[in-house]
Amino acid sequence: MSKIKQFPRKSLFIFGLIFFLSFLITDAQSKTVNLIEVEGIINPVSAEYIVNAIKITEKESAQCLIIKLDTPGGLDTSMRQIIKEMLNTPVPIVVYVAPAGARAASAGVLITLAAHVAAMAPGTNIGAAHPVAMGGGKMSREMAEKVENDAVAYIQSIATKRKRNVEWAEKAVRESVSIKADEALKINVIDLVCPNLDDLIEKLDGREIDLDGKKVILATKGATVHNLPMSLREKILATLTDP
Repeated sequence: MSKIKQFPRKSLFIFGLIFFLSFLITDAQSKTVNLIEVEGIINPVSAEYIVNAIKITEKESAQCLIIKLDTPGGLDTSMRQIIKEMLNTPVPIVVYVAPAGARAASAGVLITLAAHVAAMAPGTNIGAAHPVAMGGGKMSREMAEKVENDAVAYIQSIATKRKRNVEWAEKAVRESVSIKADEALKINVIDLVCPNLDDLIEKLDGREIDLDGKKVILATKGATVHNLPMSLREKILATLTDP
């Protein structure tokens, strides 16, 4: 009789332990911030790297993905692939232009504007998004006008969606204007100026993010930063395409 009575208690203890451990694992995952570093030209390799990182972040239910960015720009197709993923993901994306001396130019401007939170380190700049012909060739006036108007419409739509400075966004394309981090913050191009990653994570804590109408509060205090490095394949391709 005693064995029969003890069985339910043991089962209850085991189930309770499993539930508790599951809670700890879930809580640990939710207190994780994923980080990738993108430096150099935006191309199919960097696009694949960013898209894969977003999908991993979704799967892990991490608090957010931080993209540490330093780029002179790159391919329009790769940029659009990245931005499409950023605009449709259910996880918060933070673009952090850093370290000091880094820039978000050309395609990097649009990628930064597309983030749920856009941040820059002091001593960085953003702008100069006027489209140029591949290979440095010259486009006809008609084609140049079409490409420019398309780029303007695209950057305006992104700035509008993220409630950023639409007028400046247009100037970044039409006039290739470029500004420093403090000015970008002042005129609502970005959200934060942070000297380092620790400061960024601290300032993200408690910040409200709009995920297509759903309000999410970031809880990054004490979060573990999980670096997501490129795969070996991506590293090899990155070296070949941008030596």
